[in-house]
Amino acid sequence: MKRARAHEGRTYVVTGGASGIGRATVRRLLDDGAIVFALDIDEKGLDTLVVDTPSAHLRTHTIDTTSQSQWHDCVDFIRNSAPTIDGCVLNVGRNMPGSLTELSAKAWRDALRLTLDSNVLGFQALHPLFGAPTSVVFTTSIHAALAFRTFPAYAAGKGALTALARQLAVDYAPQVRVNALAPGAVRTAIWDRRDEAFQRAVAGRVPLGRIADPEEIASVVAFLLSSDSSYITGQTITVDGGRSIDSGE
Repeated sequence: MKRARAHEGRTYVVTGGASGIGRATVRRLLDDGAIVFALDIDEKGLDTLVVDTPSAHLRTHTIDTTSQSQWHDCVDFIRNSAPTIDGCVLNVGRNMPGSLTELSAKAWRDALRLTLDSNVLGFQALHPLFGAPTSVVFTTSIHAALAFRTFPAYAAGKGALTALARQLAVDYAPQVRVNALAPGAVRTAIWDRRDEAFQRAVAGRVPLGRIADPEEIASVVAFLLSSDSSYITGQTITVDGGRSIDSGE
């Protein structure tokens, strides 16, 4: 049975749209009838997205989301065809390992700049385009709630982003809803580069017994952007197959 086009006529911005969760989200929203601006620093990845996802509703733009000036240029690009947007998915971040005493000051700053600051800049830049209502989704992580060894910078960035989502939900209500989406392990290109033993070990700690596909995360993003979630704001939605609620006993 064909799925209803829940986002017909709506316009969204998705950062990190060339790969992984971002790419799956772009494709899901296009399938749902939306106009989607896919943003990424990976120009070749965006080109591949266009080839793999032929749609008159897809727009792409190359951007370093840690650059305020590039965000200004990006907003001008969006405004050329969309005076307002119905929502955005701020999805940039990278899992950078290293214990706190091993990380240089620069590595720490760079990690937070990408995982936290880039998403702050995105909200600030896109805010003038927000319609009423607008839904914002930050991609956080179960790292914000669970301590995994040697990932302090990633945990700090995602934890701050989770708290920020709650704060913005209060500050910009009722016109803007803001939620955080916290995935567990997801089958992306980075995951596929890990050896089979590691993959089996991680999947073995998930009650559902497997790792998420990006499309499963994208479906929750699509829900949070839709009017079906119109009374949900300031929440963190965990999508991890039960990993975060299993004591491991």
